This record gives sequence, C-alpha cells and structure tokens, in this order.
Amino acid sequence: MSMPADEPGNPAHAIFERFLRAGECQEVLGCFGELCRQLGLQGSGLRLYHGLKAALNYWSAKALWSKLDKKAGHKDYDQGTACASTKCLVVGAGPCGLRVAIELALLGARVVLLEKRDSFSRNNVLHLWPFTIHDLRALGAKKFYGRFCTGTLDHISIRQLQLILLKVALLLGVEVHINVQFKGLVPPAGKAGGQGGWRAVLQPSSSPLSHYEFDVLISAGGGRFVPEGFKRKETRGKLAIGITTNFINRHSQAEVEVAEISGVARIYNQKFFQNLYNKTGIDLENIVYYKDDTHYFVMTAKKQSLLKKGVILQDKSDIESLLSAENVNRDALLSYAKEAANFSTEYRLPNLEFALNHRNLPDVDMFDFTCMTRSENAALVREHNGARLLLGLVGDCLVEPFWPLGTGVARGFLAAFDAAWMVRRWAAGTPPLEVLAERESIYQHLSQTSPDNTNKNISQYSIDPATRYPNINLQAIKPTQVRDLYLVGMVEVDHKRKSNNRLSTAVSGDAYEELLRWCQASTAGYRGVAVTNFTTSWTSGLALCALVHRFRPDLVDFDSMDSQDPIRTHQMMLDTAEQDLGIQPVLSSIEMATMAEPDRLGLITYLSQFYEAFRTSPEVEEVSKKPLTTRGTRGAILFLNKLQKSRNLTHKRAQDSAQKDAEAKRSCRDVELDAGLDGDTLDTALEPPPAATTDPGQLPARVESSDACYFCGRRVYILERASAEGRFFHRGCFQCWQCGATLRLGDYAFDEEDGHFYCSLHYPNPPGMDLPQDELLALPDGDAAAARPPSDAGSPCVSPKEGAPDLLQPPPAAPQPGTDPGAAEDAADTGDMEEQELLAQPEGVVREEKVPGLEPQGAGEEEESGGRRKIVLTPLEKLKLSTLSLTSEAELEPPPKPARLRLQAPPEPLPAPWLGQGAWEEKEEEMAVEEALEESESEEEEEEGEEGTDLDMMTELCLDLGEEEKYPTWKRTLTRRAREAQMKRFCKAQAIQRRLEEIEVTFQELEQQGIKLEKLLRDEDRTLADQKTQWMNQLLYLVQKKNGLMSEESDLMIQVQELKLEEQQWQLDQKLRCYMNREESLKTPEDRVAEQEILAQLLDVVNKRNVLIHLQEEKRLAELQA
Repeated sequence: MSMPADEPGNPAHAIFERFLRAGECQEVLGCFGELCRQLGLQGSGLRLYHGLKAALNYWSAKALWSKLDKKAGHKDYDQGTACASTKCLVVGAGPCGLRVAIELALLGARVVLLEKRDSFSRNNVLHLWPFTIHDLRALGAKKFYGRFCTGTLDHISIRQLQLILLKVALLLGVEVHINVQFKGLVPPAGKAGGQGGWRAVLQPSSSPLSHYEFDVLISAGGGRFVPEGFKRKETRGKLAIGITTNFINRHSQAEVEVAEISGVARIYNQKFFQNLYNKTGIDLENIVYYKDDTHYFVMTAKKQSLLKKGVILQDKSDIESLLSAENVNRDALLSYAKEAANFSTEYRLPNLEFALNHRNLPDVDMFDFTCMTRSENAALVREHNGARLLLGLVGDCLVEPFWPLGTGVARGFLAAFDAAWMVRRWAAGTPPLEVLAERESIYQHLSQTSPDNTNKNISQYSIDPATRYPNINLQAIKPTQVRDLYLVGMVEVDHKRKSNNRLSTAVSGDAYEELLRWCQASTAGYRGVAVTNFTTSWTSGLALCALVHRFRPDLVDFDSMDSQDPIRTHQMMLDTAEQDLGIQPVLSSIEMATMAEPDRLGLITYLSQFYEAFRTSPEVEEVSKKPLTTRGTRGAILFLNKLQKSRNLTHKRAQDSAQKDAEAKRSCRDVELDAGLDGDTLDTALEPPPAATTDPGQLPARVESSDACYFCGRRVYILERASAEGRFFHRGCFQCWQCGATLRLGDYAFDEEDGHFYCSLHYPNPPGMDLPQDELLALPDGDAAAARPPSDAGSPCVSPKEGAPDLLQPPPAAPQPGTDPGAAEDAADTGDMEEQELLAQPEGVVREEKVPGLEPQGAGEEEESGGRRKIVLTPLEKLKLSTLSLTSEAELEPPPKPARLRLQAPPEPLPAPWLGQGAWEEKEEEMAVEEALEESESEEEEEEGEEGTDLDMMTELCLDLGEEEKYPTWKRTLTRRAREAQMKRFCKAQAIQRRLEEIEVTFQELEQQGIKLEKLLRDEDRTLADQKTQWMNQLLYLVQKKNGLMSEESDLMIQVQELKLEEQQWQLDQKLRCYMNREESLKTPEDRVAEQEILAQLLDVVNKRNVLIHLQEEKRLAELQA
C-alpha cells in the first residue's frame, strides 16, 4: 500500500525533485527505483503511472501530470486500452527508441526497452523541426530541462533529449534495462514445449529478460543493426568526411554574445570558405555551430586538406582504412577542428577547451558519410509454429539521415509515430498483410518529408498518419504487393546484403533503327537531303539544318544554307543547337563535315539529343505553323547556357570598351567594377551586343579534336565527353585554373585571352550576368516577358558578397566587437572581413546597427519621426519592397516603438504575384505552425510562473532583456523566422550538393559502361552485325540516361543560383539596415549615395529571383504539356 505523499516534508518529494533534475542515465534510473520503493509501488505500464500520480500530488508534480494526462487523453490511445494485450520489445534507448516506447506505453502495451550502454554521452546537437519542439513540450520537456527551446532556440543535445525521454518513459511505466545487448531472435518451440512466444537472445544470457515473450519487436538500434529479413538500399556520393567537435560551454558573457551559425555552405558562399582556406589551409564544404551544453561544431572537410594538414597520414582508396585510428593523427585532428571553430566565430570564443566524451578523451570525431543506407521496407511479419511476430524499424536503421539536412530526429519521430500506429492496427486484429501494406504506403512519404510538406497544424499531430501527412493514400500499396514481407518458418536471410543498384543496360526495341527512321521522316522533303545512314548523309550540314528547321523554323533559314561550305554550316548549327536548344555538341564542325566512320558513334549520340528534345512534338503540319518550344527537360540547360553566354559577351564588351575609351572613362568604369556593380552599366546595356553566331574567321582558333581532352590531352570517349566554349574534355578535368575547384556546365567563366576556365570567384574582373537585350526574346516559353527586368541567376561559385559594393561597408560608428585585428590585413580585400562579420551576426539580433529585415510596405513614407528621412519610392519599388517581408501588418502588430527599433522578418521574399493564391495560403500555414509553438510556450509560461524566467536564455541571442519582457512573442516569432530561413537555405543547399555528388557517381558508372561498349563497337574484327546493333542500342540507352542526368544537374544548378540570390539579398539587406537605422543628421553624402545604390541592388536581386521563379514555373508547365 502506498504511503501518502502530500504530507509536509515527505521524502518522496525530494526524491522526485532529484529525479527531475538528474543528469545521468544511471542517476535517473536510480532515483526512479528509489522513488518507487519509497512509495511502495510495483509493476509497470499505465498502472504505475496512475500510482505515481495519486501519490505525488504537490504543485510541482501536478503541473507535469496535467501535461501527461492531456497527452494520454487523446482518442487514438482509447484511454490506454488500444494495445492492452500487446507485449513489445524495443531495442535501443536512442531518441527514436525512447519516443516509440512512450507511444506504445500510452497505447496500453507492456513495453520493455533494452540498451547496451549504461550512460548517455553524446553531446552532439540535433536540429528540431517545429513539430518536434511542440511534441516534446507536450511531454513536459521543460519540467525536466528548463532551458529546452527557450525563446528561439530550435536545437538540443542528444544526451539531454535522451534524458528527457527516458524520464517520461519511466513515468509511463516503460521497463528500461541497461547493459543488455540484443543478439537475435529465438522462435517459439511450440505449445507442447511450454514456450508459445518469441523471445530474444541477449547478452548477458543470464538476464531475466531472456524469458520475456513478446509479439512486437521495434528496432531502434542504429544503422549497423537491422533484424533478419530486412534488405538495405545504398546511395553513394563522392567521398564525404564529417568532423564533429564539442567545446566546454562556461556560459560566460563573451560566449553568450557569439552568434550561432545555423549553417553556411560553399555552394552559395564560396568566398567565406576561400578565406578560411587562404588563412588556415582548412578546406571545408560546410560548417554548423550550435550552443547547448557545449559549443558544438560539425563540418564537412575535404580529403586533400586533411592530408596537407597532417590529419590523415596516408591516402588510401579504402574509406575504412583511410579513416582508421592508425591512419589519423589525433593531435592534428584536434588542431584542425579548433582552428576551424575559431575562424568561423571570428576568434571570439575565449579559451576553447574540448569537452570530454564517454572515454574521457577530447570529444572530436571524424566519420564517413559517403554512403547512405535505408531499409527497403519498414516492417515485416514472421510466423513460426503458429506464433506471429511483428517487426518494425525506426531511427537510423530505417533511414540513415544525411546530417547536414538536420532531418534525423524529426523523421525519426515521424517513423516512431508511424510504428506506433502500425502496432495499434495490429492489436486491433487487422489482417497482417493489410497492416504491412498500410505501413509501406506511409513509409513511401518519409524520405521526402520536410516542414514545408507536412501538415502545418502541428498541435493536431498524433500517431494517426492523416494528421501529419497531407493527402496521404494509405492504400497506395496493396496487400498482394507485400506477400514477400510475411515470412513463415525458419527463414534465414542475410540482412547485411544490400540491393544491387548498378545500372542496367538492358533495352527494349531497336533504338538505332528508331532513331534513323525518325531522322528520315523529319528531314523528308528538303532539297539536297536524303538520310540513309549516320555518316555520308550528314556531311554537307543540310540534313542537320533540315532537322532543326522542321521543328524550329525560326532558328534557321534553310533556303540560305550553302552546301559548299559544310564546316561553316555545321559550326552555325552547333552554336544554334547549344544556345537555343540547350544541346551540347559531341563532335567539332570539322569532324561533322568529314564524317569518317569512327565519328558515326558521336553523330548518333548527338542526334539522339534532338530526338529526346523533339520526339513528343505534334504532327509536322502543326509544327510548321508554330515553332516548337524546347521541352522542359532542356529548359534548365538552355537557360544556363544563355547566362554563360551573356557573361562572356559582357566580359568581351568590357574589354573592347576599355581599349577604345579615354583614360578618364576607363578610370570611371574601373571604379564601378571595383564597387562590384552586378550587371552591365547603362551604356553597355544599351549598346547592341555582338552577333551570337560564331565568326567563321575564329574557327581554327577554337576547333579541337573531340577525341582529345582540352585539359589533359588524353582520349575522351563519348559517354565521358563534355564540351564548353568549343572545347571537349573529361568531366573530371573541368576545373578552375587557379584554385582547382570542380566546375559544372553553366557554372564557370572562360577567358578567351588565356584560354583558361575559372570559377566565378577567380574570374579576372568578373562581369555581371544580366542577359543582353537580344537574349530577352530568345528565352524559352514566355521567359522574355519575365526577363524584361535585368535577369541574373548568379554564379554558383560567386560569393553573395560580390553583388554588393565593397565601398558600401557598415558605417564606422557600428563596428563588430571582437573582430580579429589582423584579419583585415590578411584579407584579399575589405569584403573578406565584412563577410565574416555578417556570418557572425546573430539571426534576428535587435541592434540599431543591423536589423535583419526591411520595413513594412510604406514604412519609409509613414514614419518621419525620430530623425528618419522620407524615402520616395516609385510604385514598382514599393511593390518590390513589399515582397521582401515574410509577414503582413495584419499578421503581426508590434507595439509602437521608434522606427529604427521596429523588427521585420529577414528578407525571405513572398512568392511572385503570378504564383497565385497558393503562395499566400502557404504563408498562412506557416503562421499556423508559429501560433502552435507560441501557444504551447505561453501555456508553459503560465504553468511554471517564475520557474522558467530564472534561465535568461534570451541573452544568448543578444536580445535586449527589457524589450523581451515587454514583447516576447513578437520578438521570438521574428527571430525564429530568421533562423528558420537560414536553416532552410542551408538544408536545401546540402540536399542539392548531395544530389550533385550522387549524379557525379552515376556519371562515372555510365562512363565506365559506355567506354566498354564504344571499344566493342569500334572493334571491326569478327563481330556480327546483330551483335553490333545490340551494343549500339545499349550505348543509346546510356546516352539517354546521361542526358537525363545532365538535365537534372542543370535544374539543380538553377536552384543553386536561387540560393545564391537569397543569400545575396540577405547580405544586402544587412548593409541597407546599417544606413537606414542611422540618424539622418549623422549621414554623410557618401552614405546617402551608398544607401540608394544598395537599395537599387536589392531591387535588382528581387527581379532576378523573379526571373528564376518564372523559369521554373514555365519548365513545370512544359513538362505537364509533354
């Protein structure tokens, strides 16, 4: 019988308070066991929870019970009876294992959880999606960890998260056993043997749990442990080496003032990483910095940098050997991590000292995430001697997360909810195949989930998938499709075997003959054209002219073509196809004009691209009336080609003008270039650009053999062949001449004088990328209308800083404290240090010098008090400025304050007007998420009273405490939006980077197979014609795969351009705020000019983003029509 716990001085109160504050796994378990003994409570499950609640009814405990009661009262749990007769075993006490155990306990099941360790030692910090924050608050997270997501924090260390969930699980009656390792399953021996259920093989074997029989097994044991029966699928990218490090956080004032870095990536901020490399020799792809119990840094390092810095001792092809302890200099690794952390925080973290891990060593780890694995299925059923066992996966053993995306714990929680829903359906008597089919239907959505495509009403989330996934079809997979997931008897399955993802060259039909017939039909009726083969029929160039004229008569005047000058004709068509159709050349014009038999393969490959572009065209009669638009799959390539061409033309015009103009004009122009003005000046924008067609007189200078790499001189086979500026090369050889950075088509700069290719960061005098006037009419499908404003997709290598003038720096009155005194001297220019200052600026910081956002629409006209000057804007400028706000005035009503202290969200523009009502609905959904978070936070503040105000976590965001007390919701909402925008940009960049690397690996596999086929086809000895035709069909299949990958790569590069513009817009907005928030009387004439120029650049960036959005919409519509 339990003793009353409401008497004054009852020791149970003190034990319970110690349990709430316990900071170690064993301490938590010890306190809980002591509490149960003190209260005389035994058993498990919800019965134990109700006993605790009845015995502990003082004010602190009652606040926690109210939260858990509210959670347990959801209809999905049926008052804790939904799974009352179900016995579950959960393997692994990570966040996902504990979370699914909690849900199963709420359903009324008996839950036993095994953990092979006896401590929680992982300091690494996890990013939390809004729904995970709301979910943990609903479980009473702040009762156990008062600093949980205070203010705008959206992350937590793994150790603290495990402690929170462990305490909740214990209170709900989950039986937790540490130092017990799961080794396998023991099938039931049958009713006659007295053992009618499934049991586990455990280590140590003496564990009393060896006799525990269960009918549900949930594995959350990590990516290396998957129960028998599950197959793994692997995706491979380029070599990726991650480094995590934790430093002691003393919570000093100096540490509090250092801003976190939600994520910065090379793909859209190359200049920061170039500065890091120049000053330290450290070469990174990305870096993230969070503050929690420790200062946590995670970064992706390049192998060559690790070798040069002595971190990796010897270069080895095997990744496991490369990163083995014997091949890593531990001291050099510590120095590498510390130096990167110091640079990224501008050396403002005082006395960095490594935190210690569970082995009492500095908490620094280097790991490989080149290969990411996932299970092909989320659940299966095993049956033996009439006893069924439901097996499910959650966490890393289900889907191994790509850490830069910050999706691990969020998708892990979603999978935990899905697994709990599956167990509920299982306990309700649903046929096993239906349970499996429904689980696999839900699993299809998991890898694509993000905060943007899940339901926005996060307060309504439950284990029911319909509350979380919009428009989900639970019958997408039929029971008949999952029969192989129902295993009967003693089935031995090699769970380590991974599915074979190698490309297949099996093709159906005769692609060679189909291509020939299509070419014949498309060129029929043209004078002097008779296509009978892929060699002599094409030497004059007329056949290619006829092919293009049939589908795009606006691009070529067939009647004016001269068959006596085939080289000129071919060169003109190669340029036209590349610039107007997005089709890259495979052969040079000379090779096409001579067309020897060995070049036949190249011509077939080239023509197959026309086939892919035009094969879905309407009938010929209809085509002749209206030019055929480029297919959506080629739109991205075409657009990038136009940007590339405009960059080269602009650079050439600038060089020609420099030679002709007088010294005064040249000096003036140099000042403008030094200021970094993006795009052509007014004079160059109005002057007619040179003709797009290549001058035949320049032909000998640029003609290269397509069989020899322009860079290395070695043989280039068809499948590995890429071309730019008339040069042919291996994709792997396409690198910046100065820094060796990998270049991609549409992501390079070319200097005709020295013949070198550069990344945009190292391009001599990089010009703007505005499309010249003659290109506006040539954009695909309506882009001309959208491109009337200067259209610029940026350059994937250009730093967002480059678009802003170097002379427009923050005023001297607002220096960044803690700046390294020697950094400005080491920098190549003043923009280097300025960019670091912007990186270190906290998101959403309330300062007079820098406020992350623009005023609402009309703010410049309405408020002239407080020394603010009136800015007169045109209607177009007002419209563009209005798109820079994430919120409308109806959404947020900040209290009246001086104009310079008014906050708005960071410059994450609203969708362009042509995107319609859906874009506004999306913003309304985002507000629903924020309202749910604010509601849960306000509830906790009311319940806890002064308990939550003791922590002052808002000082870590450098917020003014007096202001925070007056307007906490307003400021926290805006700061949260700033952080989410930066995190979303970083995650998108990392997803793009990962996919680009996967594409690169697939390209290499295609090239290897293509080289083999090409060698076989070029071998004339003893090969049957039928065999050669089969090889040719396989080669064409590989070419088709390559073309698809090139289109996808170009789509991704356009997204990169958009990310760069977003970052550039944010940087410009910070600069504009520096000026706009200064008193008018303190501004110099130079300040006023600089302010107007930044405003003009900001509007220009918005225009460029609109062009990209319009391009993507046009591409989507073209694909729908196709």
